[in-house]
Amino acid sequence: MKKKTIKIVIALILFIFAMVVKFENELINKGIFIISYIIVGFEILRKAVRNIFRGKVFDENFLMSVATIGAFGIGEFPEAVAVMLFYQIGELFQSYAVDKSRKSIASLMDIRPDYANIYRDEKIEKVNPEEVKIGDTIIVKPGEKIPLDGTIIEGTTTLDTKALTGESLPREAKEGDKVLSGCINLNGVIKIKVEKEYGESTVSKILDLVENASSKKSKSENFITKFAKYYTPIVVIIALILAIIPPLFITGATFSDWVYRALSFLVVSCPCALVISIPLSFFGGIGGASKMGVLIKGSNYLEALSNTEIAVFDKTGTLTKGVFEVQKIEPVGISKEELLKISAYAENYSNHPISKSIKQAYNKKIDEKQISNYEEISGLGISARINNEEVFVGNEKLMQKENIEYEKCKDIGTILYVAINKKYAGYILIADEIKKDSKQTIEELKKNGIKQTVMLTGDKKEVGESVAKEIGIDKVYTELLPTDKVQKVEELLKTKTAKGKLAFVGDGINDAPVLALADIGIAMGGLGADSAIEAADVVIMTDEPSKIIKSIKLSKKTMKIVKENIIFAIAIKILVLILAALGISTMWEAVFADVGVSIIAIINALRALKG
Repeated sequence: MKKKTIKIVIALILFIFAMVVKFENELINKGIFIISYIIVGFEILRKAVRNIFRGKVFDENFLMSVATIGAFGIGEFPEAVAVMLFYQIGELFQSYAVDKSRKSIASLMDIRPDYANIYRDEKIEKVNPEEVKIGDTIIVKPGEKIPLDGTIIEGTTTLDTKALTGESLPREAKEGDKVLSGCINLNGVIKIKVEKEYGESTVSKILDLVENASSKKSKSENFITKFAKYYTPIVVIIALILAIIPPLFITGATFSDWVYRALSFLVVSCPCALVISIPLSFFGGIGGASKMGVLIKGSNYLEALSNTEIAVFDKTGTLTKGVFEVQKIEPVGISKEELLKISAYAENYSNHPISKSIKQAYNKKIDEKQISNYEEISGLGISARINNEEVFVGNEKLMQKENIEYEKCKDIGTILYVAINKKYAGYILIADEIKKDSKQTIEELKKNGIKQTVMLTGDKKEVGESVAKEIGIDKVYTELLPTDKVQKVEELLKTKTAKGKLAFVGDGINDAPVLALADIGIAMGGLGADSAIEAADVVIMTDEPSKIIKSIKLSKKTMKIVKENIIFAIAIKILVLILAALGISTMWEAVFADVGVSIIAIINALRALKG
């Protein structure tokens, strides 16, 4: 960038000097023009010659070289230099715009760890993250990036997860919590047991996704590539016809006049605005999505999102939190606190997720001396003596087995009935909580043209239908195995239009086949399974369903920018090409049109980066 700017400044000074100072010997002025031209245009000439030998004849370098050398040939020295100067100024602006968008994405994804502090033989050694193996212990100090995925085995801290999730709110992390590489440790010193090698870590996969996103071209980008391939030789042939045919058949027409028109025609015909601004629009869109904590693996998927017709969701971990939590405590004859305490004591020795949720809700120290005669009754529940009282905690079958009269609960979820000394004491409802933005996401999807929303779940019918009804899902299919989900998606794919796309959103290992099958696979990446993230085309790092609607809106905005640039650039090109052919516009105006259109299109393209 600096070298290019210096060359342009020197060439511009020489150009102005040759324009202002008129030497008696005209050759001196021409010589200064030529020196100015070589300084600013040598790189373009070199690229043109190199590309000709490589078989890439009709590119912008070839067009600019032919147009400017032709201008020298007909004695238009100032215009030849001006054309190259303006072109290079336009290229400089384009380079700046591309560099800015790259830096914006790079700063968002500045998560690559430089080193890892490995803990060996009571010593800390600084090593390359790639040298750390699974099972090794690493230490992360305040202000350092977590280099590899693992579990905290010692210490507590606050983590900045913004680079991964887009969320500005720091997250508390303690012993036993899983942590992802790329997060920044804000305060405490933590020891982490490494669970993934660097190549398989979250940070490595994210960087790979971002770096390779541009390799998958959208239909719009493919259109521009094909357009430029056929368009450039056509305009060169038209320019040749324009330079040769009219002087032969039109009375009074001169070759110099029509060659000048043909050269102006070539200058304005350069498809730079399209070739640069369209990929930049998609690049900006992918960068804008990264800001929100959404990784889109290619511009083809960004374009596909704008055509989404059917949105299919997994339930657990996607629309719900995937964590069992106590939703309701209904005591009979005792207080809520007492019912929860007795249940927590009874469940103390169990590692079942339901038991863990009871203990988490109680969240107090359990005095194990008060617990005796603990017994897990398979498929039914638990019995134990607590403070010399006989306690039963379990399902309906346990109450029936022990001949305990109870009130049947009609709530949907997992119901734990509690009895003390064979007397019914109430129940606790445990259910998977719906994510706070799930309902809003479904509503927004319908407002934004999604024709059908579907939920596929392996959960029980009553649970699946209850969740679907609460958040407004159109159709729900329950008690499905992974193969059943694939079958349902295949059926749904047949119902969409030719242009429409089906998006599937999931997070589990069993969702990987469906994510790969759907037109657009969207994975919840924060807590989602690795196989789901690998199979997906879009990864939501925050696990928020509402990011889906934001991604679709961003996709539509990006496609609008792309269409604006295509229509604007082609319309201006056609207009100025006609004016150049008729001799109304000069080469100067042709250059202003070419560079001006490119700059406006690029500024418009950068809007996508803002999300």
